[in-house]
Order: sequence, then C-alpha cells, then structure tokens
Amino acid sequence: MIGGVIVDCAVYQDGKRRHGDLELDHAFEAGREDGAFVWIGLHEPTEEEFAAVRVEFDLHDLAVEDAIKAHQRPKIEVYDDTVLVVLKTARYDDASESVEFAELIIFIGPGFVISVRHGQASALAEVRHKLETHPELLRCGPAAVLHAICDRVVDDYMPVADGIDLDIQQVEAEVFNDERGNPAERIYRLKREVLDFYRNTAPLVDALAPMTKPTMPYGHAELADYFRDVADHLARVVSRIESFQNLLTDALNANLAQISVRQNEDMRTISAWAAIIAVPTMLAGLWGMNFEHMPELEWKIGYPFALLTLVAGAVMVHRRLRRAGWL
Repeated sequence: MIGGVIVDCAVYQDGKRRHGDLELDHAFEAGREDGAFVWIGLHEPTEEEFAAVRVEFDLHDLAVEDAIKAHQRPKIEVYDDTVLVVLKTARYDDASESVEFAELIIFIGPGFVISVRHGQASALAEVRHKLETHPELLRCGPAAVLHAICDRVVDDYMPVADGIDLDIQQVEAEVFNDERGNPAERIYRLKREVLDFYRNTAPLVDALAPMTKPTMPYGHAELADYFRDVADHLARVVSRIESFQNLLTDALNANLAQISVRQNEDMRTISAWAAIIAVPTMLAGLWGMNFEHMPELEWKIGYPFALLTLVAGAVMVHRRLRRAGWL
C-alpha cells in the first residue's frame, strides 16, 4: 500500500548513496549504522498508507496528524527524539495573478529523514540529486537534507516575488495613465495574494532561527552558516513582501485620489458648459416674453442682432472659463 506513495527511499553512508533499492522494512536498521541515515520521500500519503512509516520509525501521533492533514503554518517542533519541520512552497501564476501554495513536512530523527509533499510542492528529486553531488554536506547527516530542502523552498520564493513586483509596476502605470481606467479591483486582488504570501512565509523566519544554531537537535556545527544564509535570503523576501503591501496600499489610495480628481474635473466641465448655455438661454427667454412694446422686434436687423448677441455672450463666457482652467 505504502509503495504507491513512496517517491524515493535511499540510505546514505559517509556522504554517498548506497546502490540498489531499499525496502521500507529495512530502512530503520539501515539508518542505525555508523555514519548512515535513510531518506524517504512520500507524496500525499493517507493515514493508512503512512501507518507503516509511523510504526517503523516510531513517530509521535501529533506529528503524524500534522503530516496527514497538512494545512499547517511554517513551524519547527520537537516530539520526543523527532523534529518536525513544516514548510510552505509557493508558485506564481502570472495569468491569474495568484500565488499557489503547497506544503512540505519533514521529519528528522536519529538516522532518518522523512519528507512528505502535499499539493504541487517543489519537487525534491532535483534537491536530492544536487545534494548527492556534495558528499561533504551529506556527511553532516539528516540536517544536510533539511538545509537543502529549506534552501530550495526559499529560492522558489524569489520568482514569486519578482512576478508580483512586475504586476505592481503595471498597476502603478495603470493608475497614473491618462486613460480613464479603474484598476481598484486588480489592486485589491494583488493585496490579497501578497497578504497570503506573507502569511505563508513570515512564520518561517522564526522557524529557521533554531536551525542557525549548532544546538538544534540533530544539527551540525558546519551547517549553522548554511542555515544562516537561507535565513538571510528569507528575510530579504519577507522584507520585499512587506514593501509590496505598502506599495499596493499607496497605489489604491492614489487610484482613489485620481478618481476623485477626475470626478471634480468632470463636474467643473459640466458646470462650465452649463454656465455657457445659461447666457443665451437667459437672453432667449427674455426676448421670448409676450410684451407688446419691444422695439428690437421692429428692427430689420433685430433677428441677426439677437443671434449675434447670443453667440457673443456664449463666447465671452467660454473664453473666461477657459482662462480660469475650467475647460
């Protein structure tokens, strides 16, 4: 049953992978040998499928529950002699402008590493192959695997941040464009994605802190600097995400201000044309009164004079408003 979800199962000794396939029933004993540890990779196991692994490595029930149900925030917890690490992977879909998250759960214990993937998480095959080319790191034990996974997860945050940054630049250009668009909905969607990105990455800062110290369970003094490098990269990503939140808030405020300015300009233009039309309307209303004694009605040039007066009045008001910047 468990064989269907095991992506890879290998034992490493003195920094090198042993040849041949390793059965789960022999994994625990293989990891107990001097200078050796076993790395088992699983993908979305059910409770029944994970039962064999739990029994084989005597994993804590609470830790197993986290691995099966997933949907945990990034964290590091110690259960008896086992360390549980939860990581969130991220991928940016530029077409929908959304961040897709998945989850990685890593168990580290005496002589073993168990990685459980949920969703479209970062594939660990490439991480495993790359790590196998560095035997000096593999000699550091299970902590070397944890570093390699954390390093890959954090590196994958960079393209997500770049994608969001590019979309924010497009939004800013749209806000200050002469076209009468309203990108408020797009800004709000990006704010939600940035907030979700922050929620799934910021807790990892605290989770990585113990890993930068050689005193971490199953840690290694040589890996402390490597974990600090990962923590620095993560801190830069989180700092960028915080700046994205501020930029989007400013863009939303600027967009609202732009809309208000445009509405004021529209109202001013409408008022200006209403004033222009008011002058001939007033004169036409005056001459349209049914009085008997109106001398201009008997003039031969009365009609042309009235038309000229209406046009002249409208033109004078138009020029005055144009100089005042209302048109």
